[in-house]
Amino acid sequence: MADFLLELRSEEIPARMQRQAARDLERLFLAELKTAGLAPGATETFVTPRRLALIVRDLPTATAATSEELKGPRTSAPQQALEGFLRKTGLTREQLSDRDGVWFAVFEKPGMQTADVLAAAIETVIRNFPWLKAMRWGVNSVHMEALRWVRPLQGIVALFDGAVVPVEIAGVKSGNVTRGHRFMSRGDIQISGPDAYVDALRKAHVFARSEDRAAIIGEAARKVAKAAGYTLIEDAQLLEENAGLTEWPVPLLGNFDPAFLDVPAEVVQLAMKSHQKYFAVANTDGSLAPAFICTANIEAEDGGKAIVAGNQKVLAARLSDARFFWDQDKKTPLEQHVEKLKDIVFHEKLGTVADKVDRVAKLARWLAEQGIVPNADPDLTEQAARLCKADLVTGMVYEFPELQGVMGGHYARAQGLPDEVANAIRDHYKPVGQGDDVPTDPVTVAVSLADKLDTLLSFFDIGELPTGSKDPFALRRAALSSIRLVLENQLKAHTDAPIEFWLGQGDPTSPLSESDIERRSLLTVVLDFLLERLAVQQRESGIRHDFVQASRRWDTRDDGRLDRVVARASSLSTFLATDDGANLLAGYKRAANILKAEAKKGALPTADGDQPSYDPDPAEAVLIAALDDAAPKAAVAVAAEDFEGAMSALAELRAPIDAFFDSVTVNDDDPIKRAFRLGLLARVRSAVHSVADFSRIEG
Repeated sequence: MADFLLELRSEEIPARMQRQAARDLERLFLAELKTAGLAPGATETFVTPRRLALIVRDLPTATAATSEELKGPRTSAPQQALEGFLRKTGLTREQLSDRDGVWFAVFEKPGMQTADVLAAAIETVIRNFPWLKAMRWGVNSVHMEALRWVRPLQGIVALFDGAVVPVEIAGVKSGNVTRGHRFMSRGDIQISGPDAYVDALRKAHVFARSEDRAAIIGEAARKVAKAAGYTLIEDAQLLEENAGLTEWPVPLLGNFDPAFLDVPAEVVQLAMKSHQKYFAVANTDGSLAPAFICTANIEAEDGGKAIVAGNQKVLAARLSDARFFWDQDKKTPLEQHVEKLKDIVFHEKLGTVADKVDRVAKLARWLAEQGIVPNADPDLTEQAARLCKADLVTGMVYEFPELQGVMGGHYARAQGLPDEVANAIRDHYKPVGQGDDVPTDPVTVAVSLADKLDTLLSFFDIGELPTGSKDPFALRRAALSSIRLVLENQLKAHTDAPIEFWLGQGDPTSPLSESDIERRSLLTVVLDFLLERLAVQQRESGIRHDFVQASRRWDTRDDGRLDRVVARASSLSTFLATDDGANLLAGYKRAANILKAEAKKGALPTADGDQPSYDPDPAEAVLIAALDDAAPKAAVAVAAEDFEGAMSALAELRAPIDAFFDSVTVNDDDPIKRAFRLGLLARVRSAVHSVADFSRIEG
C-alpha cells in the first residue's frame, strides 16, 4: 500500500469557492478511483488562496485483473443471431463458452499500475472540475477546448509511492516541486511525499489547512483586541473568509475616527465586513468601539504599521460615504419614501411594492383587530406596516441591501416615531433563518406575520409554487417563518382565517362568486403547504412526520390551528411509545382494515353496538362499557386541549379491544351478530378518530 499527493497550484482562488472546491476535488477523484476498482483508505483535502490539494492513503500499487462476461443467444438460436453476437463482441465461435445451452463471451481485463490510473484521473478531474466560474488564459485561450480553471493553473504536484505521476495539462507538467508564500518564501520547495507536505509548506510560511488558519486568526484577533482593552465581536463567516484570503495570517489592530460612531453601529460593522473584511471590536460595555482588526497576509518588517495605516485610510473613505447616506436619508420622512415604492415592481403579476405594502397593512391591522395577535395596537400596527418597506428606496439600503428593515427602524426612530413602530419596521423580516430570533413585540409580530402570509398567498394565488429543489421566491422559508411566529408567540388562530380575510371575505360563511370559489379552492393548498412545512420542522424536534399528519385537521375547521396540531402530535408521539399506545394502534388498524374490507363489499355496518334485541357476549359488553366511558372522556379532553388526557382515555380501550378480538369472530354467520360487531368496530374507529387520525400513522 502507498499514499498519493496531488496539489493544484494556481493564482488566487476566491475565498467563497474554496470550501466547495475541496469537497469537489475529493468527490471527483474518489469517483475516478472507484471506477478503476481502487478502494482507498483515508483522504484529506487542503485549500489555500493559491492551492488545492488532496492526500489519498493506502492505495494498492496495481489494480487486480478482472473478467467480464456478456450473455449471448442460445446455442440452438439461428445462425444469424450467433453471427450478430460475434460481430458485437469481436470474438470467434471457438472463443465463446457454452453454459447450459447459452453462449457467453468472457473478456479478461488485465490489472493496471495504480500510477497509470492516477495519471488518467488527474487529467479527467482537472478538465471536468465544476468551478462556479472559470477562465481560459494564454495563447490558447481563443480555443474553446482550452483548459478552463478558476485562475491560471501554475503547477501540479503528483506523487505516488515516492515517485512523480507524470501528467501534462495545458503545458503544465507534474512534478514534486511547489512554491511557498508569495512574499515570505523564495524559490522552489521540493516535496518528498504526502507525509512531508504540510510541514514543508509551513516552513515556507503557508498553513495548508484552512481550519488551522481560522484558529490562528481567531486566537490572535482576540489577543490583539484584549491588549487594547476591547473584545472581539465574533463572526464565524468572516473568520472563514479571512482564512480563505491568507496563507500566513497576521491580525492587526487599527482605529477610526470616533465621530463615525454617530452612524448606526450596523452600518459601521457592515462597511467594515462587506467591503474590507475587517472584524469589529466592542468596548467593555458592549458598545461598538472605534477600532477594527484586519488580517494581513505577511509578517511586515515594521510590525504592520504601514498596512494598518493604509487600511485606516480606506476605511475612513468607506465610513464617510456611509455617513453621507445616513445624513441624506434622514432629510426625507419615511412617508415620502413610501411614494417611491410605486415605481418598484414586486412581481409582474402582483403589482408594485406599494401594492404589496397595501395588502400587508390591511392584513396586519386585521390580525391586530381580531386579537389573533394579542395586545397589538391596530393603528400602530398599520402605521408600521405601511412604512416597513420605505427604506428600500434610501441611499443607504441601495449601498448596503443587507440593512433593509434595519435602516428603516433607525430612520423611524430618528423621525420620532413610536418605538413599537420603529421596532416593527426593523424586525419585520425576522425570523429569516432557522437560527434567527423570533420577534415577540405584538406590533412586530403582526406586521411580520402579515408580510410572510401575503408572500405565500400572493404567489400561490398566481400559481408560483415551489417545485422540487426550486423555490425562487423563498416560499418554504416564508412558511417556516410564519410557523415559528405562530408557535413561539403562542398565537391561537385558525390558519385559514387570514386566508379568508386576504380573499376579501371577512365572513367565511358569506357567499362567494364563482371566481372567488376557484381562488379559495386554490388557496386551501396554502394550509396543506404550511402543515407540510410544520411536519418538517417538527421532525427536527423528534416528532415523526406521520404523527403530524395524524394530528392535522381532517373533519372541520377545529384543527386549523398550528399550536393544536403540535400539541396533539407531541402527545401522540409520547402515547404511541408506550405499550398501551402501540397495542391500541394495532387494534385500531385491525378494526379499520375489517371495516375497509366490508366497505368494499358494500356491507357497511348498520349496528351501533346498542341493539336492544341482541344480548352481547361478555367481551362485547366489556368493550361497550369501555367505549361508553372512554369516548366522552376523550371528547371532553380534546375540547379542553388536554391531548395527554385524551390519549389516556383512549388507553382504557386497549385491553377491551384485545379481549374482543381474542373472544369473538367479527364476521359471524349470524347477520345480527356480524352487524352488531361491525358497529362496535365503527365505534372504536370513531372514538380513536376523535383524538387523532390513526389511519395516517405508518407501521
